[in-house]
Amino acid sequence: MSTVELTKENFDEVVSTNDFVLIDFWADWCGPCKMFAPVYDKSSGKHEDLVFAKVDTEAQPELAAAFQIQSIPTLMIVRDKVAVFAQPGALPETALEDVIAQARALDMNEVRKSVEEAQQGS
Repeated sequence: MSTVELTKENFDEVVSTNDFVLIDFWADWCGPCKMFAPVYDKSSGKHEDLVFAKVDTEAQPELAAAFQIQSIPTLMIVRDKVAVFAQPGALPETALEDVIAQARALDMNEVRKSVEEAQQGS
């Protein structure tokens, strides 16, 4: 599957209709983003059951602001409409594969329970 370009118009649809979405927040002027892009693209070829998406923070400042993106590249993983991972920095291939494996292994019932408990506690 090719990488999906996310915009404020299609973001909700892509995230709500797919169980597992990786999102790369990037910009054209960003050197580390350009270094991470081939790693991200290669990984998308290995995991065709997952949605790999990109948000150009220059073209989509509202999305970058909504997710409080302070540094790019930032990788975010959304499973079942819950953000389960967000980290700035260009990950090497082995680290990206490890993060994907950890996100796949999450028990989403436990994650939702933790989120619910945290919301009730605040």
